[in-house]
Amino acid sequence: MELIDPHQTLSLARGFRLRWEPHLACPVLQHAGGVIELNASAGWVLELLDGQRSVAAVIARLAQRFPGVNGLDEDVLAFLEVARAKCWVE
Repeated sequence: MELIDPHQTLSLARGFRLRWEPHLACPVLQHAGGVIELNASAGWVLELLDGQRSVAAVIARLAQRFPGVNGLDEDVLAFLEVARAKCWVE
């Protein structure tokens, strides 16, 4: 599988919807087969994937939100690789 290019744009895959689940107190990905509980970091990344913004722009936005976090870009890219492998993003 090809690595994610920071210049590409991604969005949630068809059939997935990101939302906050108050009963679980966490973001979730809702799909026809059920609900996937996410941690806060995953929710922050996925909420920025709009199909318009590049992965690099998502990373830059998160770096503004969380200044001084070392390895943020590598962490985001690694998470997006997993999310793509699980067909959550396209």
